Formats: sequence, C-alpha cells, structure tokens
Amino acid sequence: MKILAIRGCNLASLAGEFEIDLCKAPFTDQGVFAIVGNTGAGKSTLLDALCVALFDRTPRLSNHSRVIVGRGDDDPATLGAHDARTLLRRGAASGYAEVDFESGDLQRYRARWSVRRARNQTEGTLQDQQMSLVSLDGSERLSGTKTETLKAIATRLGLSFDQFRRSALLAQNDFAAFLRADGRDRSELLERMTGTEIYSRLSIAAHLKATLAEQHLRDARTALGAIPVLEDMARFEAATTHGFAEDARRAARARLDAADLA
Repeated sequence: MKILAIRGCNLASLAGEFEIDLCKAPFTDQGVFAIVGNTGAGKSTLLDALCVALFDRTPRLSNHSRVIVGRGDDDPATLGAHDARTLLRRGAASGYAEVDFESGDLQRYRARWSVRRARNQTEGTLQDQQMSLVSLDGSERLSGTKTETLKAIATRLGLSFDQFRRSALLAQNDFAAFLRADGRDRSELLERMTGTEIYSRLSIAAHLKATLAEQHLRDARTALGAIPVLEDMARFEAATTHGFAEDARRAARARLDAADLA
C-alpha cells in the first residue's frame, strides 16, 4: 500500500481546498520529508483527512469520550465528540477528504469522504457522511453503502484501522501502540508493510504439507505393525508345507497330462 495524494476542503483548521500530491516534486525528490508548522496550522488535520477518507475514523476521535457537540441531548444536531462529522470546519456548509492510494497489486484507487449541512446552509443540520471508492485505472466505482465502501477500501489497503494507526500512521503520543502490540500482531504488520507476507503463506503451506506427510507415515507404520510376523520355526514349517504342496501339485499335473495322452 502506498499513499499517492491527500486532498480536502473545510476540515478543522484548514479552510477551503488543500492538496498534497506525493507523486510530484518536491516529494518525489526526497526520501524523507517533514510537515511542520505552528499549533493550529493544520498538521493534524492532514492526518485526519487521510484517515477519515479511508476509515471514516481518525486516531484523535477514537476515544470513548461522552462529551457532546451541540446544544444538548434534545438537539437533533448534537454529535458525539468522536463523530467524524465534527471535522467539518465551523461556518462551512460542506467539506470533504480524498485520498489516492496504490494497493498491493499496484492498482490505483481514490477514496472519498464528504459531509454537508442541510440545504447547503451553514446553519443547516449535518447530514450523514458519504463515502466512495473509485478505480483510477478504470474509473470504475467500487462501492455501495458506507459499510460496503469501508470493506472494499480495507480489502485493497490490506490493513484495518488499528493496523494502519500502528504502522502507516503513528499519531501523536501513539508510537507506543506499535511497540505494545504482541509479537504476532507486530509480525503481521511488518509483513504487510514490507510486502513479505507471501513467505508466511509459503511457510504455512510447507508446514501443512510436512504435517500431512508425517501423518501418512504414522498411518503406514501402524498398518505395518498390524501384520503378524511368523517366528523362524513357524516360517520354516510353512515353507516346508508349501514345498510339499507344490510337489503334490506337479505330480497331479503330470498324471493329468498322462491321462490325456492315453
């Protein structure tokens, strides 16, 4: 997975439209870059736009706060503090976040999250957010309901929200989330980040094949052990009896041939 561009409009501290195209200079000329600015300049808003377009969630809105945004419980416009729609800038009638990304199969997609107020009026009630996913290589719309869209995005990203925030995006004060993850989770994250998950699949397949071969060997040994083995004396007696029987058969055959000639 690779982020190609981040766009948005009227989100939190960023008024109007904004865009960061990571496929153009100066970003393409640098291996590492930093986004810096004063408090309130919009650094965190860029990360919010990235996350909300992909997951309809952001790290700083993922707590379980009971704080509400509105005039009170009876106000239909009241929102929970964790509601992603609170990212819409105050005084704005609509806003959006958009992310272009490349999936593990090198296909390019555009994920979009948008929200507006009723009648596009700044005092209108916030409407439900809308999400979409489009293939940039074929302009095919790959989404339906919000739930279906989120599932389609996660499938192409190869990361859940929790995995994304532990690897591709480590929010402020959240770097320890990756370090706190158990060994299995860290292994899975590193494989997805480095594209080496194929080796885990090969390892699992090889282990399964070896396990089945060992089971077949155990079954064969069990079947072999069920076959009785004669002692030396019994085997000698059986061979002697078999020899007498063969002699008798040949003698009978000779008499039969002689009778035919007569």
